[in-house]
Amino acid sequence: MKLPRRAFLHLAAGAAALPAVSRAIWAQAYPTRPVTVIVPFAAGGPTDAVGRLLAERMRGALGQSVTVENSSGAAGALGVGRVARAVPDGYTLSLGIWSTHVVNGAIYTLQYDVVKDFEPVALISRELGLIIVAKKTTPAKDLRELIEWLKASHERALFGTSGVGSPSHMAGVLFQNLTSAPFQFVHYRGAARVCRI
Repeated sequence: MKLPRRAFLHLAAGAAALPAVSRAIWAQAYPTRPVTVIVPFAAGGPTDAVGRLLAERMRGALGQSVTVENSSGAAGALGVGRVARAVPDGYTLSLGIWSTHVVNGAIYTLQYDVVKDFEPVALISRELGLIIVAKKTTPAKDLRELIEWLKASHERALFGTSGVGSPSHMAGVLFQNLTSAPFQFVHYRGAARVCRI
């Protein structure tokens, strides 16, 4: 089944963005060839899982192959940059989150403009659930005890994130500000979010 491009955009639910496309292209049948969804994070993480679920639904709706490619690094900026450099024909999409399409533009010098070079397509989710986890052997049974233990640890505790400016990093900074609990951030580029305390 081939859908008009506008109908596709309503069906392709995703916190995605695609490069601007001329009005003449919008009038053509879409898609006539495979679509690629760039997930700007490592395989196996939450954004990747959402991207793969989205691609599966898109395949059925479009009757066309939809491939997910992981292009991680620099808190998602490498993958998003790939989409910014792609031909603006709607066949290369970016699955993004607030860090890739908002925060990165504020804290990094990028080779693209997160506002001018992309067009929002659809919103998948409004919330990002983050949890605090620690090794089972950590001498804390609840959040209050964890904060007390962190304060007594004199910054020996490590807090793993997926990169500077990532949601896990921002949540960690907020946690530090609210609790005055000291810990050191360890940013794992391209890795899943990890917390070691």
